Amino acid sequence: MKGYPLQCYPARCPQAAAIMMMIMNNLDPAVAQFPHELVTYGGNGSVFSNWAQFHLTMHYLSQMTMEQTLAMYSGHPLGLFPSHADAPRVVVTNGMTVFNYSSRADYERMYALGVSQFGQMTAGSYCYIGPQGIVHGTTLTLLNASRKYLKSAVRAPVFVTSGLGGMSGAQPKAGVIAGCVTVVAEVCEAAARKRFSQGWVNEILTDVDEVITRIRQCRERGHSHSIAYLGNIVSLWERLADEPQNLVDLGSDQTSLHNPYMGGYFPVQISYEEANVMMTADPVQFKALVQESLRRQVNAINRLAARGMAFWDYGNSFLLEASRAGAEILKPDGQTFRYPSYVEDIMGDVFSLGFGPFRCTS
Repeated sequence: MKGYPLQCYPARCPQAAAIMMMIMNNLDPAVAQFPHELVTYGGNGSVFSNWAQFHLTMHYLSQMTMEQTLAMYSGHPLGLFPSHADAPRVVVTNGMTVFNYSSRADYERMYALGVSQFGQMTAGSYCYIGPQGIVHGTTLTLLNASRKYLKSAVRAPVFVTSGLGGMSGAQPKAGVIAGCVTVVAEVCEAAARKRFSQGWVNEILTDVDEVITRIRQCRERGHSHSIAYLGNIVSLWERLADEPQNLVDLGSDQTSLHNPYMGGYFPVQISYEEANVMMTADPVQFKALVQESLRRQVNAINRLAARGMAFWDYGNSFLLEASRAGAEILKPDGQTFRYPSYVEDIMGDVFSLGFGPFRCTS
């Protein structure tokens, strides 16, 4: 499974062949997070709900002419409809639900039934291109965060975050481009090794004390560098918070907390392998561990923020899920979060200038 040259596809028009290529690229094992489960990134960002939908969609695309449009809903091909040459060849919607039936439990039930799916931004629209699609935006985020939050010029500021699975895999490369010493924690060894082999991260370390030593070395030399810490982000935050000297200038998180109990977040108390079993075998206990882990993570982040680190939410529902877990993530007013979201507080400044990272499919 991979994207082939357009002439390889049995299509009746080039636009249909292009869409077939995009779908197969989204499911390429070198690109997708869980390709056999039709998930491209984000833990549950789905292209289709099942393989029957894949085959039927590819069949429709092979028959499509320039006078037809394929309608898609949450992976379901609804059929080819008469249109015209200037009309869209495919119209896609994902996850359309009635508001009163849009809770997490409702979604998981509908997803299990195959009647709705979360297509993320570019999984269910077939235009995911991996970390390269987000590295520009992540670089701009770090450059603007440094400009906004660091009170004085810092040579090779230290940026600590988590996640190397999907779009989060852009973080170490973006950090190097922005001149940072970037440390990204990742619990899945396959994901960390994949990013290392692809050149997205400079080195992998498995011991948290080695990470601390490496941070010190890079800070002293003033060299940008990226480190994948093969371990839990909570262990890293707590170890950094225990250091007598604050070693972190910038911090964030890119775990898939929009899906915290089904593989988007792995609690620190148990191993990656144990978590993968428990999340389905004992979901109640797993949820309790996730929420306890989030409370510990926020506690360590708060300690570092009190010593000068700037932290922000990366649009992954970190602040929301931490508040649901009972973490000390709210200001004294009990209404607003302690930390900003990068969308409003960092990228908003860039977008207001009419400049920023954009991608489109046409």
